Formats: sequence, C-alpha cells, structure tokens
Amino acid sequence: MEQRGRTGGRDRDDEGRARNARPRDGLGRPLPYGTPGVARQPEGVVRSPERTVAEAQALLDAGKPFHAHEVFEDAWKSRPDGERGLWRGLAQLAVGLTHAARGNPTGGARLLRRGADAVEEWATVSGRTAPFGMDATGLVRWGRDLAAEVTRDAAKVDAVERAPRLRG
Repeated sequence: MEQRGRTGGRDRDDEGRARNARPRDGLGRPLPYGTPGVARQPEGVVRSPERTVAEAQALLDAGKPFHAHEVFEDAWKSRPDGERGLWRGLAQLAVGLTHAARGNPTGGARLLRRGADAVEEWATVSGRTAPFGMDATGLVRWGRDLAAEVTRDAAKVDAVERAPRLRG
C-alpha cells in the first residue's frame, strides 16, 4: 500500500489506517525517516504454498528473516484454517532468527522454541512431516538447536549463516 505520510503524528496508508512508513534495515529494524532502507514486503499477498516457501527461502538466504516472517504471515492469514498452525510456526521461527540476529537472545530463543513447537504440533496433528516439500522435522530440530545455542552463548548470530533450509 502507498504510504501517505503522517497524519496527527502517525503514519497512515492511503485508506487512513495507521502504518509505519519508516524505512527498515535488512533485519526489519526501523531507520530514521529519509534514510535508505531495504524494500518492505508487500502486505496481504495471497501466494500458493510453493511460492510462499520459495519466496521465504530466498529472503532467508539473503539474511532477511524479518521479511521472510512477513511472507509466512501472509500465508498464515490467507491459507485454510487447517494450515494456519504451520504458517504461524514458520513465521515464529523466522522472527526468532530475526531477534537472535539483532542480539536479543532471550526473545529469539523464546520465539524459536514457540515456532518449533507449533510446527511440530501441526505435523503431529496433520500427520504430515513434509508439507509442501518442507522438512518439518528438520525445521523443528533447527529451531530448537538454535534456541539452545543463543541461550547458551547469548551472542548475536549471523542471519545468513544460520538461515534454515525449508526443504530438506
């Protein structure tokens, strides 16, 4: 959506809804107005599961887990009820990596565990460990392992080096 600027001290979109128009860096952190930032993901895009996975993987590989989280969030909001737990869990894994890369080990570990639990629960209930070609079991293991690492080391991680492989 087009960003119309500030109204009453708040950024608003063309429909008058509050939307933060500040530019963002590659990890989704707000930058000062007027600073060049990374292009934001468009909101509300309905994608096929395969396209969602491909776009999210490209963003993860580029060190943009916050942006991948937004792609997963679109799927979470637009896919059938029976899939939403999977997409929500994947969004939580991506934002957990975002926090870990920003140097927030507590928040990162919490979201990584929550995401791993959600993906595992969805796979258990649905009986699918390879939904849309993804490796649910591997993603659960990746999330838990990274959560343990950031808890133990309390250090920033490199988002590119630690990006998960969505497909085995």
